[in-house]
Amino acid sequence: MPEAADFEGAGLLEGLEGEQRAARLRLLEHLREVGFELVQLQEAASEERLVMLPLENALAGSERYTPNEIAERTGVDRELLDEQWRALGMAVGDPDEPSQTADELAAAERVKEFLGAGLDPEAMRETARVMAMAMSQIVAANRQMVGELFAAPDVDAAAGEEAEPEDVVAARLEALGGALVPMVGPTLEHIYKLHLREQLRVATLGQGTAAEGEEIAVAFADLVGFTKLGEQLPPEQFGRITARFGELAADVATADTVRLVKLIGDAAMLASPNPEALLGATLDLVEAVEEEGGGFPGLRAGVSFGQVLPRSGDLYGRAVNLASRLTATAHPGSVLVSAEIQERLEGEFRFSDAGHKSLKGIDGGVRVYRARDLDDEAEAQADSGDRSGRPLRRRRKRRRRR
Repeated sequence: MPEAADFEGAGLLEGLEGEQRAARLRLLEHLREVGFELVQLQEAASEERLVMLPLENALAGSERYTPNEIAERTGVDRELLDEQWRALGMAVGDPDEPSQTADELAAAERVKEFLGAGLDPEAMRETARVMAMAMSQIVAANRQMVGELFAAPDVDAAAGEEAEPEDVVAARLEALGGALVPMVGPTLEHIYKLHLREQLRVATLGQGTAAEGEEIAVAFADLVGFTKLGEQLPPEQFGRITARFGELAADVATADTVRLVKLIGDAAMLASPNPEALLGATLDLVEAVEEEGGGFPGLRAGVSFGQVLPRSGDLYGRAVNLASRLTATAHPGSVLVSAEIQERLEGEFRFSDAGHKSLKGIDGGVRVYRARDLDDEAEAQADSGDRSGRPLRRRRKRRRRR
C-alpha cells in the first residue's frame, strides 16, 4: 500500500510487528484522513503522543486560520488580537501560518463585540490574564482528577498482559474528551455566576468604592514551618496538607461578607468590607487548623484595615502590606491586628497590647494587638496562670455559618 510505504519511509512503523504494527497503521491512516500532515505525525511520534492526536483534533477542530485571516474576517486590528493572545499566555507565531482554529475566530468576534460595547482594551487584557491563570489551575486540577481515565493501562509483561492497541487507546481518549468538554462550559458558567453574585453582594454591603479604592479589612494567614515540612514529607502527604488548608480557608470565607482572595501555597488572603466578619473568620481559621491535630502545621495570621486598590482580582495597598507583615511577626496560633482594627472592634473581641513594632516595608512604627474572642475564657486563664508552655486548647464555640 502506498500509504503504508509512506509511513514506513517516515519511520513511523519502525520496530513494530504483528498486531502492534497493524494498530499503528490504522491509527496513522485515521490521522491522515482527518488532516494531519506526515511531518506532524513524525513530530508527535518523536514525542510519544500519537495516541493523543485524535483528542487534540477533537478539541481544536479541523478548521484552520492564520492570524491575518482572523483579523481581516473580524475587522479587529491584528496587533490588538496578538496582545490579547499573549495575555492568555500563548506565544504569538507567524501571522501567515494557519495555526489558529474556529475557537480563536469566535474569540476574536467576542473581542469585537466587547470593543463595540465600550470596553477598554487594557481592561480586557487584564481580565484575560486573570482568567488564563485561573483556567490553567482548573485544567491542572481537572487533568489530575481524570488522569487515570486518560492514561493507557500499564503493561505487566511478567503477568503476560498486553497493552491495548494504539488505535483503541486513541479512540477511547477521543471519546472521553468528547464527553467531558461539553460539560466544562456550563460548569464554568455556573461557578462564574455564583462568584459574581457573591462579590456584587459584598460590594453592595461595602457601600461601593472610594475614590482611591475600597476601604476594607484584609487578612493573611500562613502555615508555620511550611518550607521545612515540604522537605520532610512525601509529596502526596504534603499535597494533602495544602489541599486541606485550602478547604479550611474556603470554608471560613463562606460566612457573612468574607471573600477568599487567593491561596499562595502555605498562605491564604481574605478580605471583607466588614472588619468584624473578617476577624471572626480569621480566628475561626486558626481554630480549624488547630483542630486538624498532629502532623498539621500551626497557623498564624494578621488583620488590618484601610484603603486598597483592586486589580486583576487581587488587592494592593498599605493595608495589604500591613496585614502581611503582621502575619510574619505573629506567633503560631495567634492573630495580630492593627490599631485600626482594635479601635473599630473594641468590645466585640478581646484585645491585648502586643507592643509597638517596626515592620519591614511599613513607614513608621505601628501599634499591634493580639485578638481573641470574648468568650475564650480558657485561653484568658492560661495567659494569667499557666506557664507550663503546653499548647492551649481553644474552647470557644465556632460562630455559626450563614
